[in-house]
Amino acid sequence: MEFKTRTLQELRQRRGVLAAKQTVVGFDGFVDTIVAPVGQRAGQGENFTPITTIAEFGQRILGAAGKSTNLEFYPRMEKLGGNGPIMANALLAHGAQVTYIGALGRTAIHPVFADLAAKAKIVSLCDPAATTAVEFTDGKLMLGMMRSLDEVTPQKIAAVMGADAYKTALAQADLVALVNWTMIPNMTAVFTDLVERVLPSSPVPPNRRFFFDLADPEKRSRADLTYALTTIAKFEQFGRVTLGLNLKEAQQVFEALGFGVETESEAGLRSMAQKIRKHLDLTTVVVHPRESAACATRDGTFWVPGPYVAQPLITTGAGDHFNAGFAMAEMIGLTPEACLGVGVCTSGHYVRTAKSPSVSDLETFLANWK
Repeated sequence: MEFKTRTLQELRQRRGVLAAKQTVVGFDGFVDTIVAPVGQRAGQGENFTPITTIAEFGQRILGAAGKSTNLEFYPRMEKLGGNGPIMANALLAHGAQVTYIGALGRTAIHPVFADLAAKAKIVSLCDPAATTAVEFTDGKLMLGMMRSLDEVTPQKIAAVMGADAYKTALAQADLVALVNWTMIPNMTAVFTDLVERVLPSSPVPPNRRFFFDLADPEKRSRADLTYALTTIAKFEQFGRVTLGLNLKEAQQVFEALGFGVETESEAGLRSMAQKIRKHLDLTTVVVHPRESAACATRDGTFWVPGPYVAQPLITTGAGDHFNAGFAMAEMIGLTPEACLGVGVCTSGHYVRTAKSPSVSDLETFLANWK
């Protein structure tokens, strides 16, 4: 029986428990503008030829050295953004109950978060950051303005939400997802506050899971990264910890921990996940490039291919949808292989439709995946 059939059977057997699951997600928030880079314009509006690859875009920039150049971004859509809100929206679509703590608006919730605010319990700490997401056929560039995220601190969370409400939400949560460490300067301080002050004074729910996503730590120092990873490992005393990494993030963490370089092959992905997990002594480490996914647990390593599509409708948020699918599957007790299957299908459905899938959508996707 192939893994798709096994995943579909497990999902159908366990989907009924999802509605009772409580999740807490935080702490970022972005307004994303998805744009196409204009290569040659022939007229107004959509009448242009886009720059299709990052390499071509890079050559355009390099050609401006010592001179200047004009680059046009044509807006495709404005949407909710940030690792946390996208993951929260995907969890809501799956059917989980969500409390979202993050940067959604200082005096009023920004309109792009209106649907999230209508479905989830919202605690907004400050104004959202902003990203211009430049999409190419071989990747994307995320151009961010994120000064408002400086306000995300342990003190601000306690002041806005209330210390008791914060503890209560965490104590009731089956899943706590803490994402976008890279872009929140005080995120390690938030982690430290949780493991040293907040969580020790709260009851530990049975089977609680923590999910962490670093979000491309390239711009942070190796010392910052390794200290954050060490702090993440301390959450194991309060629940089971999963560290989610895309390929680039996995390679950065692998190198920072002193392991060198691994390939994107199945064996390489398994090796990275296994060595990172063992070094940090985490419950699970998952690595998800575009065309497959692997994870390591204390029981071994697992790998599945992904439903790769050469021309996706959208790519921004694909990794956050994988995270939501994987974390949801862990939360309802699926096997590691099935968690990977749900993760790649959640992402695969999203990049084809630009919509977060329901569990029924996932079942249909799995049943029809060739």
